[in-house]
Amino acid sequence: MTSVILVAAFGLLGAFAPVPFVALGPGPTYNTLGEEAGTPVIRIDGQRTYPTAGHLNMTTVSVTDHLSMLGALGLWVSGRYALAPREVYYPPEKTEQQIEQENTQAFNDSQTDAETAALHHLGYPTKVLAGTVVTGSPADAVLEPGDQLIAVDGKPITDPPALQAAVAASKPGEQVRLTFRHGDEPERTVPVVLGTSSDGRPQGFLGVGAVGRPDVPFDIKISLADVGGPSAGLMFSLAIVDKLTPGELNGGKFVAGTGEIDAVGNVGPIGGIPFKMTMAREAGATTFLVPAGNCSEAKSHAPEGLQLVRVGTLDEATKALDTLRDGGAPPSC
Repeated sequence: MTSVILVAAFGLLGAFAPVPFVALGPGPTYNTLGEEAGTPVIRIDGQRTYPTAGHLNMTTVSVTDHLSMLGALGLWVSGRYALAPREVYYPPEKTEQQIEQENTQAFNDSQTDAETAALHHLGYPTKVLAGTVVTGSPADAVLEPGDQLIAVDGKPITDPPALQAAVAASKPGEQVRLTFRHGDEPERTVPVVLGTSSDGRPQGFLGVGAVGRPDVPFDIKISLADVGGPSAGLMFSLAIVDKLTPGELNGGKFVAGTGEIDAVGNVGPIGGIPFKMTMAREAGATTFLVPAGNCSEAKSHAPEGLQLVRVGTLDEATKALDTLRDGGAPPSC
């Protein structure tokens, strides 16, 4: 009788006791050229757009939390999910609300960078803003976040790297002339004495993080609920390029992909690519755009019938799609 009770108790523990793992698996995939819940994923107002066809699908990874021992085992045995330590995705020092806010912010930032990269690729002008200003730094006495950075010692700041280049040969204690604009006020030029960075770099320290933003008279709105993280950036950029240029960038075919993108169009690696490829293929994709840094992993997990295309920048991605559309062979993993 006692053994029966023990077996029953262990069975209940297996069924209901939580385990410190989450399950990672294929998540939803969304056509960035289409609509979700009746709303365009990407809407452009105030500028001519062109018809699109086919798919440019962004892909996601699902994270299943609050698993029991039996539930976790069942998902793992299915072969469709992988288990990972819960603390990696839900650090114990943060609340679930904080983590959700961080994921949402990363997704919003990726949208902004995707817009900037797409418009930069198309030749639209970009303005450079003060994204962050280090407290107590030389810039802190002059700039506020959101101020437009125009020049350093007369050298135009046309993109974020240009700001770094402008002070690359300087030394702490040197004075530079910083030209900027605050809101709608006239631009100003003020002297700033460069400081010393906390990491001991030899060049002078200004203390401002520059970000590029489009300088265009039209609006781009990306609407997609309940998605977090930065990995949709590449596909958002491609959809914006497709909508703002004649013809069909994807040749009317079903293309999916993933990749974080920065404001100047560099595509960075992401996590969970095997799950993303699985869902893309099941949804009907025949081509998958893979960040160059993910190629080795993607190649070893690629579903049958899914062509992998290696991309390192937005320019490379558009050229690869042009090659595919024309019947050629783009770079592969």
